[in-house]
Amino acid sequence: MSEVKWEEIFETAKNWTREAGEFIKEKMSESFDVSTKANENDLVTDVDKGVEEFFKSKISTHYTNHRLLGEEGSYKAIKDLSGVVWIIDPIDGTVNFVHQQTFFAISVGVYIEGEGMIGIIYDVMNGEMFSALKGEGAFLNGTKLDKLKEVPLQESILSFNAGWILKDRRLEELVKACRATRSYGSAALDIAYVASGRLDGYISFILAPWDIAAGMVILKEVGGVASRYNGDALDFLESGTFMAATPSIYNEFLELVKK
Repeated sequence: MSEVKWEEIFETAKNWTREAGEFIKEKMSESFDVSTKANENDLVTDVDKGVEEFFKSKISTHYTNHRLLGEEGSYKAIKDLSGVVWIIDPIDGTVNFVHQQTFFAISVGVYIEGEGMIGIIYDVMNGEMFSALKGEGAFLNGTKLDKLKEVPLQESILSFNAGWILKDRRLEELVKACRATRSYGSAALDIAYVASGRLDGYISFILAPWDIAAGMVILKEVGGVASRYNGDALDFLESGTFMAATPSIYNEFLELVKK
């Protein structure tokens, strides 16, 4: 593989993501088809599929030796992370997209040999683009984000779906220990909010690679920490549990969940 020009790819990926955002907003003014996937609450629209096809076309034209791992079908052809792989969620937060027309994001991670190099999370309706190029810091609309500050667990704001408490009562301990909880309905935005200091931690029972790939690049650039529930490293080919937090509360976070 020829030398990869990461700065160029970074700028190109951000431009494509903005283009995809405009495509989504155009489609929102029209009628679009909604269907279900694994269960009745796992929604997909023809807009999701259209965004994935947009990236697939762009990548195959401009970066012929790169591959795409996307939520809406492209993942089926990816069995390893060798070379350069774009890991994309065309609309993260489809339920929000369908029902609320806000709080959803385009999530784009670019990896080489399994290592995250580029992360882009674009909140389409609010015009916020969180981005990072490995080693160059993380940004919100071009302004560099600070490294995460220390926050005591009792002063922290955590995010997770309230329904998880019904499935795992250990989460009650986190509710009691923190200052407040939130639920935004988009894993990509939740991770971006941890990276930007709006949240101090985020947890989910099951997330796929495209839910977390972009966010992990951004989170690492500001010193955030993430893993599976048991502390194991994340796998970008498999779905699994996920927890992310500021370094100051990660260990407490982990211990409470592991009890």
